[in-house]
Amino acid sequence: MDLVTPLGFRDILPAEAREREAIAREVAELFNSRGYMPIETPTLEVLDVMQMGARGVLSPFKFFDSRGDLLAMRPDVTVQIARMVATRFAHADEPIKLRYQQRVFRETETQMQAAAREQTQVGLELIGQAGAEADAEVIELFCEALALAGVRNYTLGLATVGVLRALLQRSGAPEAWQRSVLSAFHSSNFVELNRLTDSANPPADIDSTGLAPVFAQAIRRLPEIRGGLEAIERLRQIVEPLGCAADLDQFEATCRALEGLPGNPRLLVDFSLIGSLDYYTGVLFSAYSPDLGSSIGGGGRYDTMMAAFGCARPAAGFAFALESAMAAASGPASCEGQTPGMRPLRIAVPKGALHKDTVEVLRAAGLDVEGLENPGRQLIISNPGVDYIIVRPSDAPAFVALGAADCGICGKDSLLEAGSDVVELEDLGFGACRFVVAMPAGSQEAADERYRRLGAIRVATKYPHITAGHFAKTGMQVEIVQLHGNIELAPLTGMAECIVDITATGATLRENNLEVAEEVLGSTARFFANPAALRTDERIGPLARSLANATAGVAFEAIAGKPQ
Repeated sequence: MDLVTPLGFRDILPAEAREREAIAREVAELFNSRGYMPIETPTLEVLDVMQMGARGVLSPFKFFDSRGDLLAMRPDVTVQIARMVATRFAHADEPIKLRYQQRVFRETETQMQAAAREQTQVGLELIGQAGAEADAEVIELFCEALALAGVRNYTLGLATVGVLRALLQRSGAPEAWQRSVLSAFHSSNFVELNRLTDSANPPADIDSTGLAPVFAQAIRRLPEIRGGLEAIERLRQIVEPLGCAADLDQFEATCRALEGLPGNPRLLVDFSLIGSLDYYTGVLFSAYSPDLGSSIGGGGRYDTMMAAFGCARPAAGFAFALESAMAAASGPASCEGQTPGMRPLRIAVPKGALHKDTVEVLRAAGLDVEGLENPGRQLIISNPGVDYIIVRPSDAPAFVALGAADCGICGKDSLLEAGSDVVELEDLGFGACRFVVAMPAGSQEAADERYRRLGAIRVATKYPHITAGHFAKTGMQVEIVQLHGNIELAPLTGMAECIVDITATGATLRENNLEVAEEVLGSTARFFANPAALRTDERIGPLARSLANATAGVAFEAIAGKPQ
């Protein structure tokens, strides 16, 4: 037996434990000095209760107890506090100030084995008080807590959800379209957002009847509005004529109250942040370090969550993972005097069939690509201002999500399969191919009979996540066999009834007497970044725009990916 901890869990040894203990003690003293009372919530919660406050945005461990109740190990403390206030503090005087430090447990939906599934969450909740003053208090305490943890020179992103919600409500679009837009924001998929809001070419797969083009254009521009306080005025000019600026006055008052924050954060008004947890209703904020690929922590206003538990009260709060704060504090960018964005921009460049077109679009965007076209055995090509990290397309999302690269290019298929926390910025248009379900010619009837008899068919693929997602949508039960090459052999040898794979021309399928039974999805090359790099490095936004403009003038290869 191997004496190891489960995947995503680890031991904390004395040296780190002492450091964690010291930080936790100082942060608790800070919160206590401002009137926040300590609470503890149970490790287990009834899943339906958790989902009352935050449906579909958390990934808890789930299991049945001996009574048959479906339980969840707490993936977040805020929802539990909402339940606690509704049941234990329903008649308490306001405001209610609560603080906590507890372990949270989240099942990972990514292929990256580095993802932690247990972390220590530190946070507080201010319940029963609304307005800019309350928002500013919560944000200031968040920054003070990070300063006590040693975090310096980070970016504090600020936004408000109210503008998007107002635009959606007044847009005239069907609810299904509005939900799709929110989903695109929640997943930071701004390529999908652009598709949904393209008035000239409305999406064919979802009804956008009644959508006023002026609202579609305003929603489309939201993620691009980023900067200092002047960004608020830029947004105001867009949404005020549409009657959707009511939330901006309080948001601006909150931002102006945030002067001289501890830890020397760079304040960034960034409306792409509104793709955060769906329970936020007003201001929201998040901290980013150039040394980490993802957020250190954050929070915001969630005035409607308490109502879900029968106790309508305004509320705001924040949480951060102690582990993330300590990692940010130990990185080079947290040292005094360090300026984010001064080192070379790190771009993950795919090998293989996407490589040539990637080099051409980078060149067309004005980057120095000397040595990149034929790198030989070199894995990193360093040119003035940029380091190209040459990786397999399937590995690009992991390099970017974990901060080894700031941004990268790969196919949409690789992003879907990896499931990493990245921001999808541009569809570069090249590398067009499609995923299909294919099976031997004339075998459909036999496959149908197996499904009737056994309740499932076997599918071979290199892409288990994409395959599982596709068949989950169709409601069909399948057994997935993951292979790494020559998957056409699986149905030819009887290992599986069909395959899911990429095809561009269909040549390999025809040569092996396979035919397309079903379309799964299309894929093109995408430019993407990790959330921290997008908000801490001012070069990524302009590069995304340059790449988008460059694709119009580049003659790309007809296909990317192995022709089949």
